[in-house]
Amino acid sequence: MDSYSQPTSVAPSMSNGSPTELFNGLGPEMSSQPPHSTPAPSASGSADPRAPPNTVQAACLACRSKHLKCDGRNPCSRCQTSDSECVYVASRRGYKGPRRNAAPNPNKRHATDSPPSVGGDNCPMLLGATVSTAAPPSMATFNPALVIPESPATPFAPSGMNSLQLFRNPYLNGTNGALVEATPRPPQTVPERCIDSFYYYFYPGHPAVLPKEQLLKLAKERGLDHLLAAMRWVGSLYIDAGPARATFFEEAMRLIYAPDTIKDGYLVQAMVILLIGLDGSCQQEKAREILSDVERIAIEIGLYTRAFATMNGGGIPRLEESWRRTWWDLFVVDGMVAGVHRQTNFLLFDIVADVGLPCEEHEYTSGNIPRPMYLEDFDDQIFSGEEREFSSFAYRVASIRNLGRMMRLPNGGFPNEESVNRIESLLSNWRMHLPASKRDCLNKDCKLDEMMFQAHMINHACSIILHQPLSQLDSSPARDVTACAPHRAVSSGDNFNLHTRHIITAACEISKMVTYNVPITSHTHFFTCVLTLSSIVHLSKWALEYFIHDEDDLRQQIRLNIGALNKLSNVWKAANNASGQVKGVAQEIYRAKKAQQSNPSFWVGFTQEEIISSMSADESIMSEINTMLTSSAP
Repeated sequence: MDSYSQPTSVAPSMSNGSPTELFNGLGPEMSSQPPHSTPAPSASGSADPRAPPNTVQAACLACRSKHLKCDGRNPCSRCQTSDSECVYVASRRGYKGPRRNAAPNPNKRHATDSPPSVGGDNCPMLLGATVSTAAPPSMATFNPALVIPESPATPFAPSGMNSLQLFRNPYLNGTNGALVEATPRPPQTVPERCIDSFYYYFYPGHPAVLPKEQLLKLAKERGLDHLLAAMRWVGSLYIDAGPARATFFEEAMRLIYAPDTIKDGYLVQAMVILLIGLDGSCQQEKAREILSDVERIAIEIGLYTRAFATMNGGGIPRLEESWRRTWWDLFVVDGMVAGVHRQTNFLLFDIVADVGLPCEEHEYTSGNIPRPMYLEDFDDQIFSGEEREFSSFAYRVASIRNLGRMMRLPNGGFPNEESVNRIESLLSNWRMHLPASKRDCLNKDCKLDEMMFQAHMINHACSIILHQPLSQLDSSPARDVTACAPHRAVSSGDNFNLHTRHIITAACEISKMVTYNVPITSHTHFFTCVLTLSSIVHLSKWALEYFIHDEDDLRQQIRLNIGALNKLSNVWKAANNASGQVKGVAQEIYRAKKAQQSNPSFWVGFTQEEIISSMSADESIMSEINTMLTSSAP
């Protein structure tokens, strides 16, 4: 494939030659001349650029029409002899016809006549003049292998044709000048589209495998069919892949459990990808089976040890980094599955791992891998006095560790005040000690940092899970929202306590995360279950029997959550189930509130403005929910 060459400057002596001469790079070697002048030869036969040109005017119209040589005088000798009008014109437009009261010239050619093709002195600007080429350029002979671009209008560029630069056009044949078609890029196959879809949608949330270029190159050198099959299947969930989707899944499942499949880091990567896809597709039982198997394999091959990356990295820093990421992504996924479903116990939390912490995403993709830091460095950063910058991935790991500590509390998830306060200290410390660059989910280029997005998401989810049992916010109105986890009964109280404030704040922060201007499906599938947690809090608050002063804000938060679940349901079946359940609960709450409002005693103590505002907010919530969910229904 041709590449663009460097621009080639035109020699300063290039003139205002014809367009054909310029495009062919064959402009006459002459300085700019007035349109009616030609250079006079010097004594040596060549033009002297320093001497003033000895010019001769072009032929008059009468001589040119007869194809006779004109001496350039005014009047010329031929017109004087024949007593004809001698007229010189600069162009076809410039000729206005014979002079007034002049005798008609029977030998004069009319302006509408075709100009002669040969003979006579020619100037491109004169009527009837011919250009130096014998025929106009055609697509077969036209040679703009060198084309003239539009010059930038800058004060530093010299004016005139002498300052133009020529650039090679890669779409033209440089030999004979014929226009050639650029080689069309062959259409992508379905497997290729699925790989691209994997890297665009799924990979930002779980960036453990090698970047695309390096992985595909490595796949040609060794067998990675099981990993590629898993990537294709998950990638197919985001696009219309047709029957190939089922084929990819069957192939991936067959290969990861094939007897001859080597138990190594690539197998761990393939299994993690599969279990995430299965979990989001409402096949949680199968996902938990794969999770149990991949945890066993990871421990068996020593993926959790510091030496694994060095021994299996082949001296390639990016591959070593990939192995570190593989362990920590499995660690995070294990914690997320345990936290949102409450069916497993976060087994890997109890494994003493000394794997290096991952680097920043831009360092990984560029291959500029720094020396890794470790969990002990992260934990001692406040007391060591050393200024160290940890990656977003590292804060994600630290956030999921707090979830593990919370899950190890006694009393089966209903801890006492002392235990809750201890875990809340961990959650608050994580938030307070974030560097300025990590306090939101945007990086320095104002683009979404998915690792920090998940880190904050996990922190807010931990806050709801931790404080909800003691919140006194009755959860029974949302008891049917079980798409991600079983209902968790919470007794109601007369007033909001501190724990209620914690869960309402966390639920609002989760809703706010929907507002980042990125495709919602590019987030990890586990965002579905965190949104569901937030929705349960919002619905429980909306179901309260007394007037809610921030009801309009509540309406917006419910609207955001359901809108996000609708978008996620285009890919993940779990989100579809959750959005349907949230809608059903919202309808129940709405009917109950309407029944309460029909009783006049309900409005005792309220102003007319408050009554109208409350009823309007309820109507608006249900109208928007029904509109969004109806429009998203297949």
